[in-house]
Amino acid sequence: MSNVPGKRVTLQDIARATGYTANTVSHALKDKPDIAPQTREHIQNVARQMGYVRNEMAGALRSGRTKTLGLIVGGMSNPFYSKMTDDIQDEAMAAGYSLMIFCSRDDPDLEYRLLETAISRQVDGILLFPCRGSQRGIDRMRALNIPYVLMSRYLVPGQDDCVVCDEEQGGYLATMHLIQAGRRPGYIYRFDAIYSAEERKKGFLRACGESGLSSAPYAMCKTDEEVCRLLLRWREQGINGLFLFCDQEAWSAYSLLSKMHLRIPEDFAIVGYDNVQGAWPLPSALCSVDYRTRDMVRSGIALLMHRMSDRRSAPETIVFQPRIICRGSCGK
Repeated sequence: MSNVPGKRVTLQDIARATGYTANTVSHALKDKPDIAPQTREHIQNVARQMGYVRNEMAGALRSGRTKTLGLIVGGMSNPFYSKMTDDIQDEAMAAGYSLMIFCSRDDPDLEYRLLETAISRQVDGILLFPCRGSQRGIDRMRALNIPYVLMSRYLVPGQDDCVVCDEEQGGYLATMHLIQAGRRPGYIYRFDAIYSAEERKKGFLRACGESGLSSAPYAMCKTDEEVCRLLLRWREQGINGLFLFCDQEAWSAYSLLSKMHLRIPEDFAIVGYDNVQGAWPLPSALCSVDYRTRDMVRSGIALLMHRMSDRRSAPETIVFQPRIICRGSCGK
């Protein structure tokens, strides 16, 4: 029953070991009903003992499908991407697909190379969290007729299949949450993320405008030092509510405020975005915008499956509506 070390076990090896034909062995390993149950069980036991591993690439050559999806996210250090990736893997496996995961670091050149790698590995479809500069890669997928769905962001309205949150409404809800708690809000973001950054800022400005506020301060800060200087200036100006672009930035602000000996929510109330705390218990309670990311993932996988079977229909945009989850960091 032993096999030569380093040599891959083949159907022919199992056929010789069991005395059945390679065709019978193949059917048994696929649980085909034309093979008697006892025979199937015997062949499968022998295959396990011999260390047989199915050659998926050979099957892909015959079927034209690898049963593999490509996933390109910004980076796994961001808990938003980690949570989404967990959910995407679960939904992909439930649909019978494996997942090939890449991190673009929101670098369009790296993203393009990763797309080429995914395409060269013959993935059946791609889920992409795009960044600024993604159009070249999107054009490449379209030219090669590769099924794809953009997740969480899009570049041009109506151009591509995509699943997004109503980011403008999310920014509005986050800002109104602070205003209704009696705070004067300011908006801080570190990442100039395509679609998300602009839409959340629009929502912030709309809420400030509707509330009759004389100022609606916002700023892009790339370093902790910039954030600290901004917070001290805003405090002098009476700004005491912070809407942060995402939960990751909000927790960073928590840490900076603590180092500056400023209290949450007494000195600054905070609202984040993504509701990561809804999936993972974390020590610092954070009000955040939630938009049913698991349902977004299910819709994204379903839309990709549809595109894999129908490549001619018009692109579809699925928009999820957000809601506020209050955990007290707003000061209410």
